[in-house]
Amino acid sequence: MTASTIDHADVVIVGTGHGGAQAAIALRHHGFDGSILMIGRDHAPPYERPPLSKEYLAGDKGFERIMIRPEKFWADKEIALRLGAAVTGIDARARRLTLSDGGSVTYRKLIWSGGGDPRRLPVPGAVLRQVFYVRDKGDADAMMAALAGGAKRAVVIGGGYIGLEAAAVLRKLGCEVTLVEMLPRLLARVAGAEMSDFFTAEHRRQGVDVRLGEGVRAVLGEDAGRVTGVMLDSGEEIACDMVVAGIGIVPAVAPLIAAGAAGSNGVDVDFCCRTTLDDIYAIGDCAAHANPFADGAVIRLESVQNAHDMANTVARAIMGEKEPYHALPWFWSNQYDLKLQTAGLSLGFDQTVLRGDPETRKFTVVYLRDGKPIAFDCVNTMKDYVQGRKLLESGVGKVDPALLADPEMPLKDLL
Repeated sequence: MTASTIDHADVVIVGTGHGGAQAAIALRHHGFDGSILMIGRDHAPPYERPPLSKEYLAGDKGFERIMIRPEKFWADKEIALRLGAAVTGIDARARRLTLSDGGSVTYRKLIWSGGGDPRRLPVPGAVLRQVFYVRDKGDADAMMAALAGGAKRAVVIGGGYIGLEAAAVLRKLGCEVTLVEMLPRLLARVAGAEMSDFFTAEHRRQGVDVRLGEGVRAVLGEDAGRVTGVMLDSGEEIACDMVVAGIGIVPAVAPLIAAGAAGSNGVDVDFCCRTTLDDIYAIGDCAAHANPFADGAVIRLESVQNAHDMANTVARAIMGEKEPYHALPWFWSNQYDLKLQTAGLSLGFDQTVLRGDPETRKFTVVYLRDGKPIAFDCVNTMKDYVQGRKLLESGVGKVDPALLADPEMPLKDLL
């Protein structure tokens, strides 16, 4: 029986990204012997998303090297893949999914790992050819085709991780790059001013024309649909051959909400990642949860770590081990020869401490709230990252900022 003819599974997993793949892997690891079906909009077997704006786009890694597991693995573990299909509706009472390919599937347990869709540019011209978003392999492949076809001038819209990573790769590939961010600094939503200033200076040093506090009024193009430029709110026009937009995601939860699940920013889940619908779980980017490292605030986390650890929580819950989700958030970003690693959440910080000198391209920013470390941003300082994670996981209390500021003082000594 092929995956396209399967009409029931004990566990149906919607989404074939990190969360969905890990949920299937963890279920088998914990001894689940029922049937598992993964349904994904993507036409490719499960693969890693972060390299799409880094090594894959740069051509440093082929597709085989970013696959989460070799394709044969899924068959060996009796995990069926139904690819190229989206869930269009959920009947929670009948435990039935309707699919975009015309089929339907019933389930005993449902794990929703639908992630999100790129937030689209809300301006005229945004539908022109060679306006790109970096969310899946198809997006990255289309960008690579444009570059191979001669595109040499790019405007990147959005100064978050995706935008900065794309800008770095495009510069590496020889493109002229203008980066436009409507806020007054880069990484404004996720990092403090020290980190923003450092990456702004670095991108400018690498030849990127960084425009801060600028919005985009329109994408300009020819009648044939090709991009010719971008018009800023100021009226200035920037000529380009391609546009890359990294302005966030919209959680892909519409079928869950239509079926009656609670949620506003994503879908709400409890301590075991259960939605308000019976036997339906949600994990990853789309799951709004009370996070212990954000003082219990209900947030969504868009990270591989969150998807992976939530998947493990759900697998254990389905196997009868209801352990609350409790995992320190961590993130990373590669730009040029810089590796930024973040541990913890800097939400609500009231003080920062700088460890080391940014001029050396090896330093750490420590974020504190009420004297207590809550997050570390580490640039090319692996030791600080590893020890900072352990410090946060220990629940350390107030720490003398002078000790934190001394790069010769190992963070492990503060445990």
